[in-house]
Amino acid sequence: MMASKHSTDPNNTNIPDYEYADVNTSVFHIGSFRNEWLNRLKPCNFSFQQQDEETFHANFAEEMNVGAETMTELKSICSLDSLRCHPEDEQPDTDVVPPDTTLRTLAQRKKRQDYKASLKISKNRHDLYADELERLTFGRKSQAADDMVPEGEVILTINVYYPAVFEKFTYVRPHMTLLMTGSHSLTDLRDAICCVSDLQVCGEFSNTPNMAPDFISKDHYKSAFFFFEGVFYNDMRFPECQDISMTTIEWAKACNFPSYTQAKMEETQLVDLKVKVGFPYLYCHQGDCEHLVIITDVRLSHKNDCLDKKLYPLLTHKHRVLTQKCAVCHVYIGRWFTTNDQFAPSDPCLFCDKCFRMLHYDTEGNKLGDFLAYPYVDRGAFN
Repeated sequence: MMASKHSTDPNNTNIPDYEYADVNTSVFHIGSFRNEWLNRLKPCNFSFQQQDEETFHANFAEEMNVGAETMTELKSICSLDSLRCHPEDEQPDTDVVPPDTTLRTLAQRKKRQDYKASLKISKNRHDLYADELERLTFGRKSQAADDMVPEGEVILTINVYYPAVFEKFTYVRPHMTLLMTGSHSLTDLRDAICCVSDLQVCGEFSNTPNMAPDFISKDHYKSAFFFFEGVFYNDMRFPECQDISMTTIEWAKACNFPSYTQAKMEETQLVDLKVKVGFPYLYCHQGDCEHLVIITDVRLSHKNDCLDKKLYPLLTHKHRVLTQKCAVCHVYIGRWFTTNDQFAPSDPCLFCDKCFRMLHYDTEGNKLGDFLAYPYVDRGAFN
């Protein structure tokens, strides 16, 4: 979505303008903004149907006010055949740039290819996965008509950042980027966010390391909220859910801050929100695990989008983080976290499962020494 620096209608709050240039827009209602576009565009502008070539040329000539002779000349000059740099009977390799090309775009592409080749770094599995995901979802359509994204649907690009749990917050890249339609609810967004704090296992297991935990944190602590423009959207889908935003609301009242309102997350669709594009909002879960959520784009869907509703929320980016290795072998990812451990090189200390059991238990599985052990879930679990 492009926000103009000079709005055409300053009285229309449904058309977002920059609040701070190139940073974030002013507040607007997503559903009303979509309706503004639909009222101004012709149905053919946002239709998923492929327009036939003759109709396209006729409409182009009419909009550009050019005659038939000029249109014929343009079609000849801009034809793909005029860009051919190989014999007609030869099938070209699209990854190979001809050495004698005169096109500047191809010359720049060749320069970029030579630079990448000099690095001698191949794509890792994460890059390959991202490329494959994009290839599979580009322009994909559902076989069932009910699962198709409707024409005129709004699509949001949402960045979710790492929680600020350190004194100096240094993560500036989003943890994940999602594409969501306006018909999705906030609970759909919440369920799509992957956070390692949801996977933590509660309890101390030094005496029973083989005991499978009954639950993870997400199963037990289900309360959460989003905060958008003065409104707390609480997740109240389950009987165990609590209104964890009330503490902040009561504190704001005591400090004479502007009053906040509340709504249910499961009853609110993204199209119902009032937001600023580019402005940081809050997602809070597990009591005090806080993520920044930034909506970076709001636009209408088009025929090249993934049009299968079942694939949304659609993950388009996930940041790869380094895993924490075992303090003993430095090979395997840490699985156990110990304290007051006489066998550990440091306190606290991280162990992989194999080193943990070899150091702390005999061949019959009996505990050696006095220590505390907690299951550890690495942040790289979502790589």
